[in-house]
Amino acid sequence: MTTILVVEDEHRLLRALQLTLRANGYTVIAAPTGSSALATLAEGPVDALVLDLGLPDMDGVEIIRAVRSGTQTPILVLSARHASAQKVGALDAGADDYVTKPFGLDELLARLRALLRRGPAGTQEDLVEAAGFTLNFAARRAEKQGTSIKLTPTEWKILEVLTRQPGRLVPHRQVLEQVWGPAYVKETQYLRVYIAQLRRKLEADPARPKHLITEPGLGYRFDP
Repeated sequence: MTTILVVEDEHRLLRALQLTLRANGYTVIAAPTGSSALATLAEGPVDALVLDLGLPDMDGVEIIRAVRSGTQTPILVLSARHASAQKVGALDAGADDYVTKPFGLDELLARLRALLRRGPAGTQEDLVEAAGFTLNFAARRAEKQGTSIKLTPTEWKILEVLTRQPGRLVPHRQVLEQVWGPAYVKETQYLRVYIAQLRRKLEADPARPKHLITEPGLGYRFDP
């Protein structure tokens, strides 16, 4: 059975999540604090993590970073934080999707199913080489002309989607859904910001990109 670790300190919500997930065929492990969640993860892997950001002992973003330091386990964030910057911060730390409280349990189940269908990242070729830079997805290492380049978890996810289909147009909607989740398919501004960052880091001339190509109004294409 699929095992979900639910990290939530609000007792009634935690109970509702446990009952709902179990009724839908999941095995549930509950953790009311960040430290208990990390202790559970240290004992063995889970199939997905449902994580509240506002925990009593630590910020949920710290947990996301800790998880991402060693695994690509899908992470679905639950939070009462509505500000766009806070959402982007959690996603950039490595979360896969973000649900704002209050939310419907049906919506949460749909988001979780989508994450589990996609599974962990890294199913494309481990090593992608382009003129001027290389991407090692297995080791999470990027180099440009022999110099190491630091990429955020979200930037890696975008590159994973684009490099799976070299030379082919990848629609905005597809990238947004696979990187941020179904609720973000209209948030094209997210992509514009991150593609601009990636061009600055990887392209020889970001103003005239040769590898991360925009197809106006449609999406993006990766040309090796």
